[in-house]
Amino acid sequence: KATTGIFITMNPGYAGRTELPDNLKALFRPVTMIVPDLQQICEIMLFSEGFNTAKVLAKKMTVLYKLAKEQLSKQYHYDFGLRALKSVL
Repeated sequence: KATTGIFITMNPGYAGRTELPDNLKALFRPVTMIVPDLQQICEIMLFSEGFNTAKVLAKKMTVLYKLAKEQLSKQYHYDFGLRALKSVL
């Protein structure tokens, strides 16, 4: 009975990362992921830190990040992903 799982996250679009060779790809089963709900994650983080108006603040933060991502130039050093948003919170 198998009791161990190995998961590999592949982000070949990022700088310095390469595709997994086909012989290794054949050993793993692909899993589809969905885009996380940034507003809900922000809201939970803010509530957990004691903010009473977390729902409103989460909406404002996610709108700010969305607008920045859309309107600022597309330079590679800009990062408006979940990791950056969480570090700000």
